[in-house]
Amino acid sequence: SGKHYFISTVNGFHGKSMGAVSVTGKGTYRKPYLPIIQGVQHVEFGDAKAAESAIKNLIAVGETVAAMIVEPIQGEAGIILPPDGYLKELRAICDKYEVALIFDEIQTGMGRTGTMWACEEYDVVPDILTFGKAFGGGIMPITGIIARPYLWIDELKENPWVLGSPTFGGNPLACAAAIAAINFTIKNDLPGQIKKKGKYFMDKLGQLKDNYDIIEDIRGKGFLIGLEYTTPEIGWAVSKGLFKRGVMTGGTLNNAKVNRIEPPGILSYETIDIIIERLDDTLAEVSQEL
Repeated sequence: SGKHYFISTVNGFHGKSMGAVSVTGKGTYRKPYLPIIQGVQHVEFGDAKAAESAIKNLIAVGETVAAMIVEPIQGEAGIILPPDGYLKELRAICDKYEVALIFDEIQTGMGRTGTMWACEEYDVVPDILTFGKAFGGGIMPITGIIARPYLWIDELKENPWVLGSPTFGGNPLACAAAIAAINFTIKNDLPGQIKKKGKYFMDKLGQLKDNYDIIEDIRGKGFLIGLEYTTPEIGWAVSKGLFKRGVMTGGTLNNAKVNRIEPPGILSYETIDIIIERLDDTLAEVSQEL
């Protein structure tokens, strides 16, 4: 577009390469790389008015705003769902000021949240959508970009390397895995399966929450679920207890109080029950110890 500034969100996570870390929203990851790409402003996630003010004020002082980048559901921040209407408001604001809206669906895409793309659930279409992780079928590193036709300017058509030229970019092995992942996801309605299994998982977790006061909150969509504990120490203790019982889990990079439940879509109901049983044992142990 020839425009300059990017608007991102506090606690948003978009990666650790130079451009991505510039729009990432936590100082821990940005400080080692400073000074990085200038022309980035961060606003609170969930506050559409703050986004509009940032865009409007930049334009008022003669700057130009190229895009706003946002995760439909913040992942590393602790599985933070957007407030009702937030993403639609961002779409309207970006249209008003002719700013491209970018959805980072690296974590949420490929059925993870119960629809092929998380933005479908919110009935919003971005200008650019980035995706990865599950795109490689869980085994191959590959990411992709979907963009509206107007963004594919002649310069990009003639020189696609402008978007990046990684040594292994477009390699046949990763691409074959991605094609297989797309086929499997669509033919087996993996998003639909994940929506049903996710609800089953959340209902079971809700029962545990009623029994243990060390659980502060349970939130998420599909198989992107966050268990928030009252302290980071409890979160680490639960992770350790689950590891001991043969269940792998992980925290979130921006929020140590939250354990992430992000299993593969093919997870069976029987395995969910086993996980719940072992989580129950772990929570009992941690509650007694701490």
